[in-house]
Order: sequence, then structure tokens, then C-alpha cells
Amino acid sequence: MEDRVQRYVRTLEKTIQNNYHYLKETIDDFYETCQIVSRKGSIPQQILSKVRQANKEILDRLKEIKAIQALLQTKYKRFYRPDPHLERELNEIRFMVKTAYSKFEYEFQRIQAKTNQEAPSFPRNQENHSFQWFRSKENQVTLLRNLRILNDLDYQRPSDLGTEERREVVLNKPRSLTIFILSGDPKSIDNIQSAIGLREHDIVERWSRSELRGVLTHLREVNSSEIEGVLQRLMESTGSLKPKCLSLLIHSGKTLDKDALNTIIRKLEEMSQGEMKTISV
Repeated sequence: MEDRVQRYVRTLEKTIQNNYHYLKETIDDFYETCQIVSRKGSIPQQILSKVRQANKEILDRLKEIKAIQALLQTKYKRFYRPDPHLERELNEIRFMVKTAYSKFEYEFQRIQAKTNQEAPSFPRNQENHSFQWFRSKENQVTLLRNLRILNDLDYQRPSDLGTEERREVVLNKPRSLTIFILSGDPKSIDNIQSAIGLREHDIVERWSRSELRGVLTHLREVNSSEIEGVLQRLMESTGSLKPKCLSLLIHSGKTLDKDALNTIIRKLEEMSQGEMKTISV
């Protein structure tokens, strides 16, 4: 058990290092691009798009690092040794990004006011666009980490999955995650929660008395009918009180935002009890 925990901690630490190296490789180009607006007095559309996307990606990576560090310092404090040098570097990156992007936004707004032209405004709060699927910080961090490093994941312990999907790893083939939600009578959700088994990298959380959320991680190529079969077998364990079930297959490299979350919730509300549906966003 302790070896498994230590291995998991090392995986989290590797994720922090990967994000850190990405930031170090990106920050200079980001800063230089932000300065273009000051020198040229205008913002080409491609520069505007590049800066906005880069800023979001950097903030997402910094947020993920912070969440993983908080998890390590609380739940896995025994196995984790903070790196003061790394923290100083990250603080410098945070300051540099905030300063450069704030100046870029200020100049952008000034130019827009001067030329009296309408253009897309900058999102003030990047976190409002995040995909918050789980209440548990650990589960949310694991979801975002697995999506980011999906092609590097592997199985390291025997499976106790209570379904027929095999623990098969296929290299050089598309990998994916399935986000799913089951909503219905609390007793039916109790039955499903008791029946479901988890493989390594899968996540299940009781969101509320009447709702169960989860993520299945596929390290081989799958299709929607396979996933629906897995979820259908879980629904059969509820007897006559069948909940509704909505799933979303997410391929490697796909990013999730609040719009995707809103789509999932809206589609679920439109469904009837006992109905199953797979959607794409």
C-alpha cells in the first residue's frame, strides 16, 4: 500500500515538473508577444488570439500546480518534500505573466477606445471558464492531470473493475476519457455506487444524494457503444428505479471549459428517467 502511495506521489511530482518546464519554455515568448502591442500601437488578430490562448494555458498550468501542491502538502505530507527554489521560480512566473498580460490588456483597451472600434473583450476572470466536474479537490486534480498526460498513463496494479472492459493498454492508438453522470432516485444511486468497481485512473464521486459523477480512463481505442454497454450494466443493478445517464467521450488533447459543463447539465435536465445518452461538445 505504501509503495503505491509513493508511486502516486511521484506521479504528481512529475506532473508539477512537466508543467514547470512548459512554463519556463513558454514565458519568454509570451512576454515578448505581449510587448508587440506597445511597440506597434495596434494588435493584429493573430496576436490577439495567440496572447489570449497562451495566457489561459499558462494560468491553467499554474492553477494545476497549485492544486497538486495543496494536495501533497495535506494528504501526502509524509511523502512530499517542498522545493523552495521551484516555488520562487513559480512566483516569478506568476508575477511576470500578470504584469505582461495586464499591460497588454490595458494597451488593447486604450487602442480600442482611441480608434472607436469594437473588438472582443478580454475575460476578466479566467477561472470562471474552468470545468469543475468534482467537488473533491483530489478528484478534480486527478481528472485534469489524467487528461493532460493521457498518452503517458499506464496500469500498475491489478484491476477490480466490476465491468467487462479489459485492462488493455494499446500504444500509438487514440486514447480517451469518458465523463459520465447518473441522476435519479437516491436508492438507485446507492445501488450503482455499491456495484461499480474502479480501475486505476478511474474516478467516482457521490456529488449529491441523487447524483453520481465519474470518469472512466481508456488506455486503448474505444467507441461510444462500448461505454454505453458498461454504463447500461450498471443501470441494470438498480432494478425498476432506473436513473438517467449521460456520458461524454473526450479524446486526448481535448480541453474542457465551463461551456462544456453547462451543455452537459442542460442536456441532463432534458432527459427522462431511465434514459441513456452519449453526447459530444
